[in-house]
Amino acid sequence: MTVSTSSGYVVFDKVEKTYDGRVLVVKSLDLTVARGEFLTMLGPSGSGKTTTLMMLAGFETATGGDIYLDGSKINHIPPHKRGLGMVFQNYALFPHMTIAENVAFPLRVRNINKADAEAKVRKALDMVQMSDLGGRKPAQLSGGQQQRIALARALVFEPKLLLMDEPLGALDKQLREHMQYEIKRLHETLGITVVYVTHDQSEALTMSDRIAVFNDGRIQQLATPDELYEKPQNSFVAQFIGENNQLRGIVKDISGGRARVEIGNSDVIEALAIQAESGKPTIVSVRPERVEIEPMSSDIAATGRIEEVIYLGDHIRIRMNVFGNSEFIVKVRNGSGRRGFAVGEEVKIGWSLQDCRALDV
Repeated sequence: MTVSTSSGYVVFDKVEKTYDGRVLVVKSLDLTVARGEFLTMLGPSGSGKTTTLMMLAGFETATGGDIYLDGSKINHIPPHKRGLGMVFQNYALFPHMTIAENVAFPLRVRNINKADAEAKVRKALDMVQMSDLGGRKPAQLSGGQQQRIALARALVFEPKLLLMDEPLGALDKQLREHMQYEIKRLHETLGITVVYVTHDQSEALTMSDRIAVFNDGRIQQLATPDELYEKPQNSFVAQFIGENNQLRGIVKDISGGRARVEIGNSDVIEALAIQAESGKPTIVSVRPERVEIEPMSSDIAATGRIEEVIYLGDHIRIRMNVFGNSEFIVKVRNGSGRRGFAVGEEVKIGWSLQDCRALDV
């Protein structure tokens, strides 16, 4: 069976997965990935993102629903016949083979002739800037070099789709950040479709065209990185993507897309009514970098008592008690010209209504 490719290059149509016949780890998933897109599945452990990737790869079978690749249903096609490249966190290189032999392995199992295979291996190693290390064994390479080889091996046979499962999780912070840019560069150069799994939100924001945020077997929000960060649609997304202040309260009333929220016993502030209902509990969300200290003017004003000041180089992180919440964070850009801050000091703070969202509890 085929579906229209105009609906997407990869399509999950009401896909479900259970391992025990009772608990669904993926729940009625509808997801479309465009040709040439870099889509990241992001979420905490147990959210269903890796299971979804494994069903696309063919290593897990969907309990319900259908999966399509380039218009054709692939539910019952074995992994080696799906034409997919795959990169894992542990690299999965063969220790007894040279680098060139490792990269050539997918070509060998596809019976590509030796001359063509050698040309493809050279091209793949050039692509990841490792052409001079073809004669070495994996144990002679660093973690970052091994990951580049794993990437070259996944790309050498020019797959339809590249799947990546936490590929940078074993690398140190600096190397991980470098590899993020390398993978993104390759994606842009080759125009290949990539589906990437990670629990690291900064990694997802850096690399992706769109991000599907998973929790409890469902996609909570699917959007571009900037939209996810600036316009979270629920409290889980707001808290999982970046740092976020949450003020709990009760919605007094809603008018013109604005919610008036009572925080504590008497303080009332306004927020955009994203997921809010009059008379019901809500969480008011505002990013730490959107809060100003001693602003010239602001839509929402409050007083905060400084509890902690941490110097972090490019910015200063200030923890305050605001409306009874002692974990309220404000980030002040270093070099902004503001004076020093002292623990115990009370300061005026404020933020824009557009940066303040009333979300579900």
